Amino acid sequence: MKECYVFLAEGFEEIEALTVVDILRRDNIVTRTVSITKDKEVMGSHNIKVIADKVLSDIQISDAAILILPGGMPGTLNLKECEPLMDMVKQFAQTNRRIAAICAAPTILGDMGLLEGKKACCYPGMEDQLKGAQVCKDDVVTDGNITTSRGLGTAIPFALELVRIFDSETEAGALKRKIVYNQ
Repeated sequence: MKECYVFLAEGFEEIEALTVVDILRRDNIVTRTVSITKDKEVMGSHNIKVIADKVLSDIQISDAAILILPGGMPGTLNLKECEPLMDMVKQFAQTNRRIAAICAAPTILGDMGLLEGKKACCYPGMEDQLKGAQVCKDDVVTDGNITTSRGLGTAIPFALELVRIFDSETEAGALKRKIVYNQ
């Protein structure tokens, strides 16, 4: 079974990464946290230390169902500077495989030219970095193989959208009720 990979860089936004992991796992979607460094221990932007399931050198792109990029600063910049990860993102884009990014992380996709002609959203004030995108103010936007979201306050709807994509609308709705989200 293919795995959902949530990439952790020093300074990642904890809520954006861990909410996604939690909600996907609640739906029994195989989800792994991946440190982009050689160390499984990664410090978030609010000094919460997380032990990743894997390090980048341990994963195979062929095992991935989706690449998920949480935001945060300087986490987003650190993701962007990780050449092996950016190579994976390019390969996913070239083969129309799923990529998701939240908060500042969609700007990475904009810089790579992957949002050209697509609807996308990001953290308010960073919209000019969504090069070529039709910028939206929605909490979550899926256009083709790319899903984007605005920030930590949209982490739950972002994760529920991924459940909808990987499972079903029915399961996303059931999970939404189970976690008492917007009831």
